[in-house]
Amino acid sequence: MNAFTVVIPARYSSTRLPGKPLLPLGGRPVIEHVWQRATESGARRVIIATDHADIAGCARALGAECCLTDPGHASGTERIAEVVATCALDPAEIVVNLQGDEPLMPPALLAQVAHTLAGNPAASMATLATALHDSDELHDPHAVKLVADHSGRALYFSRAAIPWDREGQGDRLRRVARRHLGIYAYRAGFLREYAALPVSALEGIEQLEQLRALEAGVHIQVADADEPPGPGIDTAADLAMAEAVIGSTATGDRQ
Repeated sequence: MNAFTVVIPARYSSTRLPGKPLLPLGGRPVIEHVWQRATESGARRVIIATDHADIAGCARALGAECCLTDPGHASGTERIAEVVATCALDPAEIVVNLQGDEPLMPPALLAQVAHTLAGNPAASMATLATALHDSDELHDPHAVKLVADHSGRALYFSRAAIPWDREGQGDRLRRVARRHLGIYAYRAGFLREYAALPVSALEGIEQLEQLRALEAGVHIQVADADEPPGPGIDTAADLAMAEAVIGSTATGDRQ
């Protein structure tokens, strides 16, 4: 098994759900659930990276390692790059990005994305994907889609429906269309390079941080997730859905 570090970028500001890392979920802050998932993944180290003193205080109360970062970062990857520099991580260290709004991410997927990168020496990043459920999801701009080549190297990520089903070949489309999971593994040395790259045109248009790397010619390796991910939290409705999942899990544990 390859050693890896999980960094959890957790910013306070959010257009649709401000302060969400601190919102209650199953009687505990969202960030506590996320941190717990990371500690269950087999990571040798877990670091919460935040721009807000209240989140840092919550993290330290949990006994979590925490790093206060610049509030001006445009993405979680930029925030993690600062952690890599501050903590002087070895350039060969594999760093997994678990967003601070993913309390139901299966720990096994954190290990899987780290192992995917470790098994592909030519890649600087790795990520996971899963099958799309239906046409609505394909056309939902909040569901990021990706396409990859036959070896699993990412070709493109988009909020648009890709590939476009020009001839109405639904069955064929379902075999190749994939939804991207917002989970990444990077080599620490690459993160230092990423931080020095300018914001790319594609990144600015799609508002997808991985396009900065892809437009620079970086090899991003993609694997299909070994198990279904839980829902992330972007809105109050997502939080209510996560609450229902956690409540049903707790009920099942008591039976």
